[in-house]
Amino acid sequence: MAGRVQPRQLAFALPHAESLTRDNFLEGPANAAGLALVDSWPDWPNRTMLLVGPEGSGKSHLAAIWAEQAGGRSTSAHALTATAVPGALATGALVVEDLKSSDFDERALFHLLNLAREEEAFVLITARLPPSAFQVELRDLRSRLRAVPTVSLLPPDDQLFRALIVKFCADRQLSVDETVVSYLTTRIERSYAAVRQAVELLDTEALRLGRPVTRALAAELLRNS
Repeated sequence: MAGRVQPRQLAFALPHAESLTRDNFLEGPANAAGLALVDSWPDWPNRTMLLVGPEGSGKSHLAAIWAEQAGGRSTSAHALTATAVPGALATGALVVEDLKSSDFDERALFHLLNLAREEEAFVLITARLPPSAFQVELRDLRSRLRAVPTVSLLPPDDQLFRALIVKFCADRQLSVDETVVSYLTTRIERSYAAVRQAVELLDTEALRLGRPVTRALAAELLRNS
């Protein structure tokens, strides 16, 4: 039919599986200290430990591995309330995810740390920054947090960076060859978050355009992003 407009393919944000098992964890020098912390449990230097690292560095993955080993529960720091603390510690092990400055109930966290000490429970807290960078009003909590031993995750080295690209593509069931991996390795910021964002962009646009993920497509999208 004359004048027919070719319909544009829509890209739907479908969920994708991301395995948080030990077998699926990518090991490297950047996260060796975090993995050692998980493997050394229950022989920790302190029953409460802090795992610090940039966005996407594997904190949640390591925390999930530890929670599975320890039979622990998990909660976000933002959602923690004083009344929920006893139930959260019921199994004797708890992950507190994503502790951020001014984004948590200070009295709830202080209550948690006190009760964990009384009950000899284990607590693993994850955060992007160390507590010394936080604005904490409660003096006792500020002192307690700064005394918690910290294990840091570092930016990825070359080998881990390439492996992350492959893993995030596999999580989204994207088929990519070595030319795509090599191109992304030299063109995107050397960070976990940048890898995730780049792979998400490739996935979304390849679906929308109806094209395979190739080096040419990656160059086109990154040049325009």
